[in-house]
Amino acid sequence: MKLTEKEIEIAEILEKDARVSDEDIAKMIGVELEKTKEMITKLETESIVVRYTSIVDWSKVEGHEGVTAMIDVKVTPKRGVGFDDVAQRIYRFKEVKSLYLMSGAYDLSVIIEGKSMNEVARFVSEKLSTLDSVISTTTHFILKQYKHDGTIFEPSDDDKRIVVSP
Repeated sequence: MKLTEKEIEIAEILEKDARVSDEDIAKMIGVELEKTKEMITKLETESIVVRYTSIVDWSKVEGHEGVTAMIDVKVTPKRGVGFDDVAQRIYRFKEVKSLYLMSGAYDLSVIIEGKSMNEVARFVSEKLSTLDSVISTTTHFILKQYKHDGTIFEPSDDDKRIVVSP
């Protein structure tokens, strides 16, 4: 679905802070309150704004698909600071959305978002892999999102009611 610039602005505002009032959003985008409310309703009806922790399904908006990657990182911890020093260096990159210390075969799990696979590849090869403590990386691209933070995308339309007949 193609959205207007103002609709995209609203989605971005709600994604960052779902508690912003309709009045404040109208002022921020420079549109009348009633028109702003109509655009918000459209985003809700089309399931672009999925719920109000502001999860936006960008795959439904042409030109905003993007790519999410989960990167497994093996690192050499530094004496005295362990993994914290390298983790801090990694989470300061603007591309990094989440960073976790993991148990198992790798040390850190990095989640990044980019506009394309090439952008993610450049991040890994030019920024992440070049850090002194990084030994190796394995990149996994998310192909489809079924559920995020408890929200199911594209729920089944099957009627789950029991058929009752006289």
